[in-house]
Amino acid sequence: MSRRTVIAAVDGSAESLAAAAWAAREARLRGLPLHILQAGQDRSPLFSPAPPGGVGPTPDGTTMTRHGAERVLAVTADRLGEGYPDVDVSVEQVIGRPVEVLLSATERAEVLVMGSRGLGALGGFLAGSVSTPVIARAERPVVVVRPGERVEDEAGGSAAGRQYLDVVLGLDLSRPCDELISYAFEAATARAAGLRVVHGWTAPAVFDHGPAAADPGHRVARGLREASALTDVLRPWRGTFPQVEVTEQCVVGRAAHHLVDASADASLVVVGRRKRRAPFGTHVGPVTHAVLHHAASPVAVVPHL
Repeated sequence: MSRRTVIAAVDGSAESLAAAAWAAREARLRGLPLHILQAGQDRSPLFSPAPPGGVGPTPDGTTMTRHGAERVLAVTADRLGEGYPDVDVSVEQVIGRPVEVLLSATERAEVLVMGSRGLGALGGFLAGSVSTPVIARAERPVVVVRPGERVEDEAGGSAAGRQYLDVVLGLDLSRPCDELISYAFEAATARAAGLRVVHGWTAPAVFDHGPAAADPGHRVARGLREASALTDVLRPWRGTFPQVEVTEQCVVGRAAHHLVDASADASLVVVGRRKRRAPFGTHVGPVTHAVLHHAASPVAVVPHL
């Protein structure tokens, strides 16, 4: 694969099949090929030959032989090929540690799409133990999709005759990194959708002893400064993407709460994750962690410095 692709990680679970369908739509929107990847260890149930008189259990409690795993891969590819005939679909089955296989795959990915019913939930080969470290360590954007995601849900009767609901971007003004903002604008452009940019800031507590807590005027002034700073950060991006209708939301309170609320009528929520020097660990930041667990829409996690 000489150019970047949209990669969908599948394991036969409902979560991963929803992710594959979402990835096919994303590939079509971006004019990129779709690569369906299945990863498992040589001794894992997913890739083990059937034991005498039966088949081995998969992590979600069902049963699947190696032949069955190959069939899932083939059937998924066939269905997506029929549903998206204009998308170049390829498949690959790799034996290895799933986390390492998927992290390696991101080196050639425009985006890696994974399925999860919730990062702490059991069931589905990609849930929790695989998806969390991949999201935390990937060098490229990772999108998490839950079962039931359909293109109709991403449209939802959006305004101005648009096919897709708004893309929502969570932006921390202390780190307004280009990678994150660019991804959100490009996602909105690909969908011909609007972009809602949400920035949350915390007002002084009423029991603080500073002047901002005692004088409501300080709170108003702080809100105006935050809103002005958000406008300043987005101004050059509006010029680069004049076709994207941008709505700025500078809100008081925890950003995660506002982003989860906004996900109810969004086609995609875009959040960031700081790249860390440590090669291990699963820390993605409190806002991203909360959005991944509770958002109603697909979530894109974009790594940045």
